[in-house]
Amino acid sequence: MSAVLGRLCRIGEAIAIAMLLAVTGLILLQVVAREFMNLGLPWADELARYAGLGIIFLAIPMLLQRDYHVKVSFFLLLAPGDAQRWLHVINEVLTLAFCAMFLVAGYYFMQRAGRFSTPALSMPNLVFYLPAMVGTALMLLVAIDRVVGKFRR
Repeated sequence: MSAVLGRLCRIGEAIAIAMLLAVTGLILLQVVAREFMNLGLPWADELARYAGLGIIFLAIPMLLQRDYHVKVSFFLLLAPGDAQRWLHVINEVLTLAFCAMFLVAGYYFMQRAGRFSTPALSMPNLVFYLPAMVGTALMLLVAIDRVVGKFRR
């Protein structure tokens, strides 16, 4: 399962990098349009927000899988060996629970918000929030893999 998740995380990373380039280009385009053409581009702003959402949520699973995510380990490192192992397991289970709750809440949110579209591009909200749901679902799978890995050790 780890190999498949690794490939999926690399795909998410590649998409996030492409979205980072898109955000950069869209913001540059907006600045040029406002400063030199006295023109607002609401569609570019909306696409930049969409790409920004994708950057965050599609990169998180890769960071978690590679253990590059932000963590505070001060108390963890002070704990003795067996307690340290269980603290790791508890941390992974809490991450898993967060992902599950986020996905459930997202499902209920989309029951209402899914009927609407974005203002500038008329993009369905389901499409707009899809990177968040896909990224969190992948993060859930990575968290499950990490919990299983902690119990195997």
